[in-house]
Amino acid sequence: MQRLFAAVLTSLFAAALAVGAAFGIVELLTAKPDQPNTPLVTYETPAPEAAAPSGQPSDG
Repeated sequence: MQRLFAAVLTSLFAAALAVGAAFGIVELLTAKPDQPNTPLVTYETPAPEAAAPSGQPSDG
């Protein structure tokens, strides 16, 4: 009877340890550090063109 009791306790402890480890791993995988929201590629906006578009002579 003692061996059966020890086996049951050991299996319950192992199951609880496995569940705890699983929850711990899930928490570690879902934890994300705060990262700045900066784009990796930026495109410059073109400057506003002069009154006369390029390629056409100006009146002057």
